[in-house]
Amino acid sequence: GIAPSARFMSSGGGRGGFSSIRNHISSLHAKKRAPKKKKQAAADTDEDWQVMAYATADEYNLDGLLEGLTQQGLYTIAAINPGNPSCESSSRVVTKGVKSSTQHVKHHYSNSTAVSPAHATAAPDAHDVLHMVATYRVGSENREIYFFREGSVVFWNVAELECKSIMLFLKKYEVGSYKPEMIDEESESLSYTYSDLPAKTRLVRHRIILNPEGATDIEKYTFSNAMAVSVKLGIWEAQLEKYIEDIEYVSEELSKTGRVVLSQDHVLQCMGQLFALRHLLNLSSDLLDTPDFYWEHEDLEQLYQKTSNYLNVSKRTSVMNVKLSHCVELMELLKSHLNEQHSARLEWIIIILIMIEVGFEVLHVLERWL
Repeated sequence: GIAPSARFMSSGGGRGGFSSIRNHISSLHAKKRAPKKKKQAAADTDEDWQVMAYATADEYNLDGLLEGLTQQGLYTIAAINPGNPSCESSSRVVTKGVKSSTQHVKHHYSNSTAVSPAHATAAPDAHDVLHMVATYRVGSENREIYFFREGSVVFWNVAELECKSIMLFLKKYEVGSYKPEMIDEESESLSYTYSDLPAKTRLVRHRIILNPEGATDIEKYTFSNAMAVSVKLGIWEAQLEKYIEDIEYVSEELSKTGRVVLSQDHVLQCMGQLFALRHLLNLSSDLLDTPDFYWEHEDLEQLYQKTSNYLNVSKRTSVMNVKLSHCVELMELLKSHLNEQHSARLEWIIIILIMIEVGFEVLHVLERWL
């Protein structure tokens, strides 16, 4: 970009050089976001399973979803238990209706916080995440799902066909559903397994290695949380790219003709969309900082940060903020220009009205003298 501009300035000179630069700028287009490179998380061994994360909506109605899943009977509510290495104790079938299932959840969460005084604050907020385990097991490893209230779902050892079926079932409990192609494009996948020897749970490239003797419930939640944040960020990135494409012609027209092709109402609407997206990115999410839940749990915080770093969450957030700032600056420029045009128009209207008033006064004077 810099070298061609330098050639235009040195060779064109004067108005011709400026014209060349203007022609060059008018042919530029915003760099399109490269298609997301899917991290291949296929099972490395027979004892590897997949983790898939999707963001499907702005928000989930978890209370309604809980009722729907309970009525289906295919999945059982499970506590995210920091003191229990597996979900076995919370995988029993709930058959006494929605009311009893809700009591079952409360009972398990109260038990999970009572397992160990040291983990009294370890369980995440049950109002923001719903953890379900398959009622009927297929194979040695259970199938688990984490539903996050902000519109993300993470599947552990769930076949792709079953994932699609669950996401279709989710539609009725979604607020602000996303387009299917966007959901698939912005998904994330990792693989996971259990270590043969006792060792800390860790992430090695695209592979999660769990300690079978550790608190796998809360560790799976931690990985799921980081992946849920990443796919949500991916959706916002895609929305911003669509917005940039939609306003690309505005800067082109401004550079060619010097005219603003948007109305003041449209500019204000665009600014509102940008500030809403910026609010989601910086104020309503955990993209800029580690969630409070991990502050008192150093091991979990390290897992969360390691996963976030692997998914480039911090860098992507910074890039998105820069793009947002550029778009806001453009809209501020257009708004300022339109305000000046409006002020100038009002001034001319006032001048014309004064001239009309003066004209009438002149006529009155002439009538008196004639």
